[in-house]
Amino acid sequence: MSTPTLAILGCGTMGEAILGGLLAAGALPAEQLLATHHRPERCQQLAERYGIRVFESNADAARLADVAVLCVKPQVASGVIQDVADDLEGTLLISICAGVRNAQLEGWAPRARVIRAMPNTPSVIREGMTVLSPGTHATREDIALAEHIFQPIGRVRTLDEKHMDTVTGLSGSGPAFACVVLEALADGGVMMGLPRDVAVELAAQTMQGAARLVLESGEHPAALKDRVTTPAGCTIAGLLTMEDGRIRSTLARTIQEAARVAGGLGQDEEPSGRSSRS
Repeated sequence: MSTPTLAILGCGTMGEAILGGLLAAGALPAEQLLATHHRPERCQQLAERYGIRVFESNADAARLADVAVLCVKPQVASGVIQDVADDLEGTLLISICAGVRNAQLEGWAPRARVIRAMPNTPSVIREGMTVLSPGTHATREDIALAEHIFQPIGRVRTLDEKHMDTVTGLSGSGPAFACVVLEALADGGVMMGLPRDVAVELAAQTMQGAARLVLESGEHPAALKDRVTTPAGCTIAGLLTMEDGRIRSTLARTIQEAARVAGGLGQDEEPSGRSSRS
């Protein structure tokens, strides 16, 4: 399918990041993109900003789509999908709902082919990390199409579903954890006399540069760390202070706990049952 019609069901922050990435990359033309939102003013805003068709009804968009990307809260995913299940027959359904399993998605929409996806918030600036996990009936062509959808907003990997809770804890929640580290580094700069805006800029650019160095060099972070750690220098002094605070185990346990909680998301239904709201 060279130019599928794609509908973003529940076009909030992440849905808009996907939409903007597709348009900016020329991956799909505006006439092949649809979106939904339950607020009329938001629908108008999206339509004017991107030149696409936007609906208040998920069903109206789903019945026109070859691919539907579900971008709603995990607690309402069941109701939204079941309300449009008949309209998803033969459709590729991609869900970014944290904690919602492929088996659940396939049970709610048995006539759709399913792929579970976990992007993260840096997707808004096209620096996201998305992991895909195909369902039982997803084809290689479906996976390739899902990669095509998410590549404009960052890096994409495909993994077995057993890893998705950890992915949610690491790359899904990770930007929040990284911002805490960034803020703490900036606080250190302020404590030593730097203006706040300068300290934040230095910390942010340093973290961005270190991350890109790991990705583009392919070297292990420990090797890059050792390269700037000279005998009796300031870096080793700072590193030992970090170790005194057990930063490694604290951060590792942070991912462990986030992954544990992620595993429970989407497993408890909202008592209100079905909902057509996006």
